[in-house]
Amino acid sequence: MSVGLRFARVATTAAVALIVLLALPSLSTSRALAIWVVVLAGLVLIAVAGHSRERGLSERAARFEEALRPRKPADSEPVELLRMERELLLGIAEADHAHRRLLPLLRAAAAARISSRHGFELERRPEAARALLGDDVWDLLRPDRPPPENRHGPGVPRKRVVAVIERVESL
Repeated sequence: MSVGLRFARVATTAAVALIVLLALPSLSTSRALAIWVVVLAGLVLIAVAGHSRERGLSERAARFEEALRPRKPADSEPVELLRMERELLLGIAEADHAHRRLLPLLRAAAAARISSRHGFELERRPEAARALLGDDVWDLLRPDRPPPENRHGPGVPRKRVVAVIERVESL
């Protein structure tokens, strides 16, 4: 409803209310005008609130419709990268997770790098892989590594994980 039409309805209702109040014989003119001013103020407030509500509803409806529209795929990090980040964080936090998930992931990366750059498989030639990786890295990545004694203890320290990743990348 337009603002002009809303104002016309309020003015008409206020005029009718004033006529009714003045027509009542039990009310004095000053009391009728006081009641009319209160009624008029209430009508104006109702009209303003209705206008604000309509405007707010239309804005909310537009936001709601916008939320329902299909979106373009977000330019976020790939799922695989997020998974690897989670594996790193959990492997640093807990020894069992490091043994079961993080170290096999790092071992697979090292095996792929050794295979593509040096032409042999890590598990078939462990001594050659140990020579490439170094004793410290090999100790973490060797396939026959025993499980940790304290499964819930701390995982592999962050600095050591970074050193392993840098060593594998340098192959």
